[in-house]
Amino acid sequence: MLRCQSCEMPMTEPAHHGTETDGSQSQDYCVHCWKDGKFAYDTTLEDAIEFNIRFVLEAGAAKTEEEARAMLQESMSKLKRWAK
Repeated sequence: MLRCQSCEMPMTEPAHHGTETDGSQSQDYCVHCWKDGKFAYDTTLEDAIEFNIRFVLEAGAAKTEEEARAMLQESMSKLKRWAK
């Protein structure tokens, strides 16, 4: 399964994919993160992690905010947008 290389959202259907400048689907980024061949918003990794904590908690993948934050830091720092 493809996951967004910015926020880790699963991209399981065409509507989940962002768009390139030519209108084609991005294979790297989701519809929320990538529009018309560029990032839809400016953010830092830290802010993206904080934003996504609620989704990890809602999915039941972590029990506390601290646990979710640590999980996201580990996984998101390896994504294409954030890897250094």
